Amino acid sequence: EAAFARRIDPAREPGLSPEQRRLMAQVEFAQRQRALQRRLRSRNVLLALGIGAVTFGIYGYTFYSVSQERFLDELEQEAEAARARA
Repeated sequence: EAAFARRIDPAREPGLSPEQRRLMAQVEFAQRQRALQRRLRSRNVLLALGIGAVTFGIYGYTFYSVSQERFLDELEQEAEAARARA
């Protein structure tokens, strides 16, 4: 194995100072956080797309169903008939 690709355990490595061990732990923590953020960002994008699709679906269905309703036309016809009788 190449020296740059070898993984070491900071707790068992004899030549590391406590400061170097602390710095390595900080770097590993930062890498884990970046990986977690990437994963969460993709989940959040998928969730936002799903919520948006549902919202636009409801919006579109509402417009479709309202355009199908003729109750206002029926009310106007009844009002015309009532005016004609009066």
